[in-house]
Amino acid sequence: MKLNVTSETGRLKGVIVHTPGNEVSLVNPEHKDELLFDDIIFEEDAKQEHLDMLDIFKTAMPSDGQIYEITDLFLETLQMDEARNYFIDSLVDKLPELNLYVVKKELKDLSPKALLKFVIEGSASSGRFTLSPTPNLLFTRDLAAMVGENVLISKPAKKARYREALLMEALVRFHPMFEETNKHVIPIADQASIEGGDVLVASEKLVIIGMSERTSFSGLMTASKGLLESGIETVLAVDIPKQRSSMHLDTIFTFASEDECIVFPPAITERKNNIVSMTYNNGSITSETLPSLKYAMEKLMEREFTFIKCGGEDRTRQFREQWTDGANVFALAPGIIVGYERNTGTFQMLEEHGYTVMNQFDFIDMYKDREFEPGKEKIAISFLGHELCRGRGGARCMTMPIARTNL
Repeated sequence: MKLNVTSETGRLKGVIVHTPGNEVSLVNPEHKDELLFDDIIFEEDAKQEHLDMLDIFKTAMPSDGQIYEITDLFLETLQMDEARNYFIDSLVDKLPELNLYVVKKELKDLSPKALLKFVIEGSASSGRFTLSPTPNLLFTRDLAAMVGENVLISKPAKKARYREALLMEALVRFHPMFEETNKHVIPIADQASIEGGDVLVASEKLVIIGMSERTSFSGLMTASKGLLESGIETVLAVDIPKQRSSMHLDTIFTFASEDECIVFPPAITERKNNIVSMTYNNGSITSETLPSLKYAMEKLMEREFTFIKCGGEDRTRQFREQWTDGANVFALAPGIIVGYERNTGTFQMLEEHGYTVMNQFDFIDMYKDREFEPGKEKIAISFLGHELCRGRGGARCMTMPIARTNL
């Protein structure tokens, strides 16, 4: 599969996900905050909700589309001696506070499967050493971003996600699927931070990056420079509130179609002069401050955009539904989106903007005997996510697209 993503809404052809496993059951409520979770998750229901979401994907994707479980890719990577040694060395060197150097030899003696279990769940078969689990692996979006044929490997802001990032780095470096892409890696310094939830590929020429709780100024600037040098014409930097509820740009702003976006008004339409447009001229970055995100997008993309309010018109509902990821929708094709069923005000607004609202079961049943052909109508598909949303991430957070095609 050729890896290439030039928009947020091109038809999904390849995506990396992680169906939650035992790691979410290992989260102790006393340590949930340091593990970046607001609540504990019931594994069995969360797993079923996630599998149901993937059934929607399978229905909407083309016949040659692929859904990859990230743990399968990690395991395939760790089968290679060079990759396994590289990963263990990185783990020991970049997380010195864990004191893993004392068991480095034992780590290298572990089978690939046992090593992966240790890294994700925190326990090794010998019982001699343990770590905290990595429940955030559910949110594969944050680990990397495909931008065209380039890959931006994230540098997480929180130590709780370092192990996932090191696994992702080894995956891109060694897995055959990334053989061509790893020649186009945009490096980020260890001192900086940037996560995939802050990176939105508006078009083959424009990338939007949020400066958030998780993406630092240095991370944003380093990523922007790399993207501009790789051929992106413009990067829009969006300064957003630095708070848990809006940890990434995609928690308050996502694309639904080529010219429609779901937005959380208090953090998007009501903020002014928080946009910086960056271009590359004669080896240096030129910047310009713009009054709003909508203005900037319309100016650069030369067409009008409709911003659809997360939660509808009611102020309290806007805040409630942003909290449960109403603004974090994921496009399977232009105008074909999925989101949590509980965000009823958001779905009502989508209906008012011409979307047919369907639940997951009706959508799958409608196309079980025929291939889905996008483009005939706009559809907003709801799916159950009462357990999944406890982790504070929606459909976009739980997906890392690696291939999209234009209709």
